[in-house]
Amino acid sequence: MTVTTRALPLVLVMFSAAVMDACKKAPPPPPAPAVDSAAIRAAREDSIRMENQRRAAAAEDARRRAAQDSIDRANAAMEASRRDSEMLRSTVAAAINFDFDKSDLRDDAKANLDGKIPILLANSNVTIRVSGHADERGSSEYNLALGQRRAAAAKRYLVERGVAESRVETTIFGEERPVCTESNEGCWAQNRRDEFEITAGGPLTRPR
Repeated sequence: MTVTTRALPLVLVMFSAAVMDACKKAPPPPPAPAVDSAAIRAAREDSIRMENQRRAAAAEDARRRAAQDSIDRANAAMEASRRDSEMLRSTVAAAINFDFDKSDLRDDAKANLDGKIPILLANSNVTIRVSGHADERGSSEYNLALGQRRAAAAKRYLVERGVAESRVETTIFGEERPVCTESNEGCWAQNRRDEFEITAGGPLTRPR
């Protein structure tokens, strides 16, 4: 028991020396990496700038698309309006035909005139000229008078249904302006006609 007690300090001294020697031999821990706050801040600013540029480009692209869509819609509306106006003008300008030596309006001629009336009423700035024609049979004087009666018949029909008389002018050509020059009934039937010409007024609008 005495020997053990005396040896204890020696053991402690030897243990401490071993620990100190081990500490001397162990390498020091590596230093913690330095935080480059400037680089982090620059990277963050670059990311924000790129995101802002992306958003600005997307907004500009959307604005251009919206503007182009608006232009396309306007052009499409203008083209549709132009085509509609041309169709209405064709209706107003459609000729009517007559039986031989007659100035009475046939049923098909009345239907033709009925198609013109709502267009003329809806476009009060439009004026027209009705020209009366005849085929080649008969004297020039007789055919001029016949053409006059035919033009007058069409005008009267329009005026009686609401078109202002001042908007409908009449003129006559008789046999002077045939649309077909052969001497047969097929050609004569085409030449016995009233023609309609729009003499004033802008693009036509459809009746409501």
